[in-house]
Amino acid sequence: MELAKKKVLICDDSMLVRRKLRILLEDEFACVVAEASNGQEAITRYEEDKPQLVFMDIVMPVCDGLEALQKIKKLDGDAQVIMVSSTGTSGKLIDALKLGAIDFIQKPYDKEQIAKALSSIHS
Repeated sequence: MELAKKKVLICDDSMLVRRKLRILLEDEFACVVAEASNGQEAITRYEEDKPQLVFMDIVMPVCDGLEALQKIKKLDGDAQVIMVSSTGTSGKLIDALKLGAIDFIQKPYDKEQIAKALSSIHS
C-alpha cells in the first residue's frame, strides 16, 4: 500500500487526542508515529525524526501551533504541516496557511479526512 511506513508527528496537548490519532495512523495506515504535547516539543521532535507529515493543534501550552509551524517551516521549508483544531477560526486558518500549513482539519475528524491528508504527502 502506498501509505505504508509514512513518518508522522502528532502534536496536541491532549493525550487522549494523540492516542486516538496514533491508533488510527498505526492500525489503519501503518504509519510510524511520534508525538509531542506542545509546540516546543514538536519543533524538537521534528528536528530529530524528520517526519513526512505533522498534524499540529493550534491551541497548546508553552508554544502554540502557529508559532511551532513558523519555526518548523524556518527549519525545513518543505515541511508538510496540517493544522488540526476544534477552536479554529477563519483568522487562525488564514494565518496558518500564510505560514505554510498545507491544510486544516476541524476536530472531530474522521478516518477519510486522515486518509486524504496522508495521500497529500509529497515524497
